[in-house]
Amino acid sequence: MSGLPILSLLTFLPLVGAVFILTIRGDDDIVARNTRFVAFWTTGINFLLSLYLWFNFDTSTADFQFVEKFEWMPILGLSYHMGVDGISMLFVLLTTLLTPICVLASWRSIQDRVKEYMISFLFMETLMVGMFCALDLMVFYIFFEGVLIPMFIIIGVWGGTRRVYSAFKLFLYTLAGSVLMLLAMFAMYVDAGTTDITLLMNHSFPAGLQTWLWLAFFASFAVKVPMWPVHTWLPDAHVEAPTAGSVILAGVLLKFGGYGFLRFSLPMFPLASLEFTPLVYSLSVVAVIYTSLVALAQEDMKKLIAYSSVAHMGFVTIGTFTMTTQGIEGAIFVMLSHGVVSAALFLIVGVVYDRIHSREIAVYGGLVHRMPAYALVFMFFMLASVGLPGTGGFVGEFLVLLGAFQVNTWVAALASLGVILGAAYMLYLYRRIIFGTLTKDALKKVLDMSPREWMVFAPLIILTFWMGIYPTPFLDIMHVSVQNLIDQMQTAQAAAAKLMIAGQ
Repeated sequence: MSGLPILSLLTFLPLVGAVFILTIRGDDDIVARNTRFVAFWTTGINFLLSLYLWFNFDTSTADFQFVEKFEWMPILGLSYHMGVDGISMLFVLLTTLLTPICVLASWRSIQDRVKEYMISFLFMETLMVGMFCALDLMVFYIFFEGVLIPMFIIIGVWGGTRRVYSAFKLFLYTLAGSVLMLLAMFAMYVDAGTTDITLLMNHSFPAGLQTWLWLAFFASFAVKVPMWPVHTWLPDAHVEAPTAGSVILAGVLLKFGGYGFLRFSLPMFPLASLEFTPLVYSLSVVAVIYTSLVALAQEDMKKLIAYSSVAHMGFVTIGTFTMTTQGIEGAIFVMLSHGVVSAALFLIVGVVYDRIHSREIAVYGGLVHRMPAYALVFMFFMLASVGLPGTGGFVGEFLVLLGAFQVNTWVAALASLGVILGAAYMLYLYRRIIFGTLTKDALKKVLDMSPREWMVFAPLIILTFWMGIYPTPFLDIMHVSVQNLIDQMQTAQAAAAKLMIAGQ
C-alpha cells in the first residue's frame, strides 16, 4: 500500500459509501437494513485503514508523514496538501473509531430516513478526517467549516422537540467565530505569500500582526472547544441531538478547537500566545469551576454530561497554554480520553432513553435491580470521567496539573477543584439513577443490555483501560511532535527577546 494515497483514501472512502447508499433500492425495510450494513462496513474499513497508518507511523520524527500534495489552484498558490504528524495521527484514529460505533449505536434508535441519516454521518466522517489531515489553510478551512452542514442536519432533522432552535444556535455560534478566522487567513496569505501550513509554521509574523491573528483564530477555536462564556450552544445541542450525534459532537467536534490551538495558535503566533496566556488561564479556570457547579444543578442527564464536557475541555486549554511538554501532552491525552469516555457516557444515556424515552434524572432510580450489567458499565465510565487511576482520564489530568504546577501554582490549585467537583456531580448522577428502591412501574419491565449494545461499549472499555494502564504507545506518538512544537516556540520567543534588547 506504500504507493497509494492513503490519506485521501482514508478521507474520501466514506463518500464512496455514501454514493453507494444512494443507489440502494427496494422496500423501506430492505433499504434501511442494507443502508445500515453499508455504513457500518464502510466506516469499519476506514478504521482499519487508520490502524495501518498507526502501525506504519514513525514515532522518531516530528515531520509530517504520508504526505500528498498537488496543485489545486496554481494562480492563487493553493494546493491539495495532506499529511499527519504525531498530534493529528491520534485524532484521526479517534474519529475513525467513533464513527462505526455511532452507526452501530443508531441501528435501532433511528427508524425514519435511515438512508439520509447514514449519508450525513459518512459525509461528516470525510470532513472530520480531512480537517485533521489538511496542510493547506484553505483546505483546512473547507473541512473545518464543512462539518457544520451534516451536524446541522443531524440535529435539525433527527433531534428532539427544540431541534431547530439548537441546530441554528450551533450553526450561528460557530460560523460567527470562523468568519474572523477566514479574514485572518487572508492576512496570513498576504504577509507570508503562501497558504501551506508547513511553511507558515516556520514563518515569523510581526509581533503586532500576531496579536490580531491570534485573536481572530481564538474567536473560532474558543467557540469550538467551547470555552466559557461562548459555551452556551453546547448543552442545547447535546440535549436535542440524537444519541450518535451527541457522541460525535463530544468525541470529535469539541477537539477541533484544541487541535486548532496546537496547529495554529502556538506555532504560528508564539509571541501572542505568550501574551494572552493569562486570559486563557482565567477563562479556563472559570470554565472548570463554574460549569462543574452548573452540572451539579442539572436534572437532565445529557445536559449534565454536556456541562462536564466544558469543564474537561477547560483542562485542555490550561494544559495547552502551559507550553510545557507535560502540559501539552496531557492536554492531548485529555482530549483523547474525553473523546472516548464522553462518547460512552452519551451512549449510556441513549441505552435507557431507548427504553424509557426520558432523559430526566428524576424518572429513574434503582436500575441496578433490573440492569446490573448496565450499572457496571455506567460505573466504569463514571469513574473514568472523574479520573480514577487506571483509566485514561487520570493520566491526562495528572499531566496537565503537573505542567500547570511548573508555571502557575494558583492555576493548578484552582483547576484541581474541578477534579473534586467532577467526582461530586458524577457520583450524584450515578446514585440517583442506579441505586435506591425500584418503585416506578416503567422501570420494572426494562431489559438489560443487548449483545449489540455490548458490542458498542466493548471497544471503549478496552481503550479506556489501555490508556489508563499502559499509555506509553499514545504518548510515544505525540512526544517528538510536541517537543518540536515547544522548541519552535522557545526559539521564536528568544529571538523576539533579543530584538527587544537590541532595540533598547
